[in-house]
Amino acid sequence: MPSLEDLLVRVQRGDKHAFSLFYDALAPRILGLCVHVLRDRAIAEEVTQEVFIELWNNASQFDARQGSASSWAFRLARLRSIDRLRSWQASQQRDDREYRLDSARAYSSVEDQALTAVEHDRLSHAIIAIGEPHSTAVRLAYFGGLSSREVAETTGVAVGTAKTRIRDGLKKLKAALRSDAQEGGTR
Repeated sequence: MPSLEDLLVRVQRGDKHAFSLFYDALAPRILGLCVHVLRDRAIAEEVTQEVFIELWNNASQFDARQGSASSWAFRLARLRSIDRLRSWQASQQRDDREYRLDSARAYSSVEDQALTAVEHDRLSHAIIAIGEPHSTAVRLAYFGGLSSREVAETTGVAVGTAKTRIRDGLKKLKAALRSDAQEGGTR
């Protein structure tokens, strides 16, 4: 049987049979190296295949003066295995970062909902505290989206009266919320 170096020289000329012999001689050991680095046989098999494709495509780069054919093949296998391992680790780190960000967003969302509920409760109590007719005027204008004229029509009062009730209601609401905040916001 020819040496690996002789086989690789023939592979440089496109000799498929020489490549087959080269593959048969090195594939089990290349796969072993890849499994050792990657710790996953399926991925190691993929990398081994990629290594041999690269050896076929780049056989012309082999120079026997710089080292043996097997050392060239093993160096390539080691480098490709390390590349794949680093790529996998980077992917895991990205996935971990995304998971942490998603978790933080979910927590923030729950926190926002809780704060919104507390604020809604405070506001509801404050609107009740300002009493009628201001309470109705503020609800219609700010939560119902009605204009002063529409508030007047809905409540059956003059437009000026509706505007006054809305204005005074907002002043009372502001005072009620301020008072609630000073008491600690508990109810």
